[in-house]
Amino acid sequence: MGSGGGIPAAHLLSSSAAKPIPRIGFGTAEFPFSASDVKQSVLQAIESGYRHFDTAALYLSEKPLGDAVVEALRLGLIQSRDDLFITSKLWCTDAHCDRVLPALRKTLQNLGMEYVDLYLIHWPVSLKPGEQELPVKKEDLLPMDLRSVWAAMEECQELGIAKSIGVSNFTCKKLQELLSVARIPPAVNQVEMNPVWQQKKLREYCGDKGIHITAYSPLGAKGTPWGSSQVMDCQVLTEIAENKGKTFAQICLRWIHEQGVSVLIKSFNKERMKENLQIFDWRLSPEELEKISQIPQRRGGSLGSAFISEEGPYKSLMELWDGEL
Repeated sequence: MGSGGGIPAAHLLSSSAAKPIPRIGFGTAEFPFSASDVKQSVLQAIESGYRHFDTAALYLSEKPLGDAVVEALRLGLIQSRDDLFITSKLWCTDAHCDRVLPALRKTLQNLGMEYVDLYLIHWPVSLKPGEQELPVKKEDLLPMDLRSVWAAMEECQELGIAKSIGVSNFTCKKLQELLSVARIPPAVNQVEMNPVWQQKKLREYCGDKGIHITAYSPLGAKGTPWGSSQVMDCQVLTEIAENKGKTFAQICLRWIHEQGVSVLIKSFNKERMKENLQIFDWRLSPEELEKISQIPQRRGGSLGSAFISEEGPYKSLMELWDGEL
C-alpha cells in the first residue's frame, strides 16, 4: 500500500490543470488546534498510502504538513510533491477580496510549496481581519461579499497557485448564489456527511451542477465542540459492522465511498490509519444499504453555532443552513 496506488480517485471537473482527487484523504485538524503531532502522523499516513492531505489556515497544521512532505521526499516515500493532493482553506478573517491572495501566499509559505491542488472558502461568512481563532468574536461577524471574494479565488486559480478552487459548508441556496456570479464554478463543496447526515438533497444538487463533494466528520467528530456521538451511537451501523466482520469506521467510510463522494478521515493511530484504507475490495449489500438509508437524519452537534449572533449575518442555525437541518 506504500505506493498509494490502491486508492481510487475521482476527477475534479472545473479545471483541465486539476489532477484527480483521491477518494480517501487525511485530515489534519486535531482539536484543540495544535501542530504538535501533525508531522509524524502525516509521515505515517504517507507511508500507509494516503496521498490527499487536508489542512487549513485555522488548524495550525500547514507548516508541519509541509515539513512532513519534505521528510517524505528525503526518505523516498514519494518521488515528488506532485504525487500528493493538498487542500487548504481560507479562514473567515481573510474572506475579503483584498486579503484572499495574500492569505493563500501565506499558506504556501507555511507549506513550503508553490501551489495547492485545491483552495476552499472555509465558511460562507466573513470576520473582521484579525487573529484566526475559535471561538470567534461575535462582534466581528460580517456578511460575506461573495462576488468579490470569489473573484479573488478565481484569480488564485488563474495564477496557478491553486489548481482548483471550491467551498466548504455551503448549502444548495448558497451554491446557487455563488454559481450566479462565478466565472469559474466551484470544483468541490466540502461538507459534513455520514450515514446519520446523508446530505441527499445537497448531493443531488451538486451532482446536477458538476460539483464534487468531499465528506468530513464521517464518524460524527465525537469529542470536538462541533461534533456529536450520534453516528457512533447508531445501532444499525454497529450491527452491520459485527455481521460483516468489519470495523465501525470501515462501514461508514465504505458507505460514503459508494455514494461517489471522497472522504476525509483523521486518525493519528497507525493501525486505524491502515484499517481506514481497507474499504475498496468489498461492498455493502443491497439489504445493508437499505438499512442505512432508513437511519433517521440529523445534522451533527452544533456545527456552525460559532457564527450565530443576533447582530451577525446569521441569527440562527436555521438561517446558516438555509433550513437544511
